[in-house]
Amino acid sequence: MLDALLSRLIRTGALVVTYDDGRTASFGDGSAAPVRIRLTRKAARKILADQALGLGEAYMDGDLIIEDGDAWAFLELIGRNYGNRPKLSGPLKALTRPIKRRLDQLNDRAAARRNVAHHYDLSNELYRRFLDADLQYTCAYFPRPGMTLEEAQAAKKAHVAAKLCLNPGDRVLDIGCGWGGTVLELARTYGARATGVTLSIEQLTVAKERAEAEGLADRARFSLTDYRDVEGPFERIVSVGMFEAVGVPHFRAYFDQVARLLTDDGVAVIHSIGRGKGPGATNAFTRKYIFPGGDIPALSEVLPAVEQAGLRVADLEVLQGWHYAETLRHWRERFMAERAWAAEHFDERFCRLWEFYLASAEMGFRYSGHMVFQLQLTKRQGVTPITRDYIAERERAALAAPPLQRTG
Repeated sequence: MLDALLSRLIRTGALVVTYDDGRTASFGDGSAAPVRIRLTRKAARKILADQALGLGEAYMDGDLIIEDGDAWAFLELIGRNYGNRPKLSGPLKALTRPIKRRLDQLNDRAAARRNVAHHYDLSNELYRRFLDADLQYTCAYFPRPGMTLEEAQAAKKAHVAAKLCLNPGDRVLDIGCGWGGTVLELARTYGARATGVTLSIEQLTVAKERAEAEGLADRARFSLTDYRDVEGPFERIVSVGMFEAVGVPHFRAYFDQVARLLTDDGVAVIHSIGRGKGPGATNAFTRKYIFPGGDIPALSEVLPAVEQAGLRVADLEVLQGWHYAETLRHWRERFMAERAWAAEHFDERFCRLWEFYLASAEMGFRYSGHMVFQLQLTKRQGVTPITRDYIAERERAALAAPPLQRTG
């Protein structure tokens, strides 16, 4: 059965599979050097039962061993052939999947905090070892080739800040502030009075320490607060890479809260991963081991909630999946350079889990139609400039100017 599945899937390139009874099977057209793997019978059964979950668990548990190549090469081969994958869902699954998807995303306050702790409270040192120096754990922005990760993350922050149309002294809310990098940048560089909220105790500790160390604690404040419990108002609201944790059942409440907190002449910028091919469900491996409660939304699900909340879309930009694929490549390469440290402080299974996660996520953006969208929201017309030229102009000025002189 697995041979039949792989024969339909792997058409380009070459995959050689050795089973635990010694039998070998080859798949593909041989147009590239083969990736060779060894599979136990247990792994084969898992993959047949649930392709994404079974494949990830088999690699993580050592039941799938890559003998020639690595996790990236294996998953890149699958990604390249993604369009050939068989559609296994029958009519019953087609009916129940949307219901299950919504149940998986019932992120009340308690569930949201548990889900955040699962991923973000692992170890601050772990993230320091593969992120950029500012601890940006969201899609970087590569407007020109050859940029370093640090340069691309700085470009992302300048791009978002340009869309916020900041003025010195603006009250800014960052929903899902991570380790505080964006809040600190807005306070340090633009003179904003910025507040960041997170549900991660580990992130909160680091963010506060950074603000104190830079002498910015009076303008860069952080708290352990659910976005639903924030009190305003704010002239500007930003959220970078947190919306994926909201869940479709809570979209209306999320945008209602943004509208309630935003002043009448305010601007909000929401940056999120998106599905370019319409609504779909997060694969079982990612949902179980990486981001429980998380989901990648489609714009067709997001925009109705924006409109129902009384907000206007002043600008919508789609960053092609290449930007996040490159970000993930940098993270994966840095993680692999620190793999010995991770094995010592966690274990080998954890390392294989993260290898699989980072490589498979990269393939999602290279081959599965994932992208990033940035929504600029206002309550009325005339709050932002009438053409988009100002975004690039302010980015260039921001990246060239010294701190506290980057206005507008």
